[in-house]
Amino acid sequence: MSSAADVTIATWEQEVANSPEPVVVDFWAPWCGPCRMVAPELDKLAGRVTGVKFVKVNIDDNAELAMKYGVMSIPTIAKFVNGELAAQVIGARGADALAKELGIEA
Repeated sequence: MSSAADVTIATWEQEVANSPEPVVVDFWAPWCGPCRMVAPELDKLAGRVTGVKFVKVNIDDNAELAMKYGVMSIPTIAKFVNGELAAQVIGARGADALAKELGIEA
């Protein structure tokens, strides 16, 4: 499991929508095998990147957020800039592929 902070519907505004820096959100669930595979890759990326916040949302506990952002498959990794969805990757990827697809300098 990722060491990124857990975000819930209650903390979304503070942690993501109003964040002054870009935020990478890992939409995941405990029963999802590919989610467990991508978590360490996100940790690697978080360790190499500055100026970007990494968080995770358990979609089982926060279905409203998953529905709001159209998360149909997990893992879905989304980048938010100024509270707006800026990029999205569906499925497990390595850290380098995630950085490239999300437009993050790593």
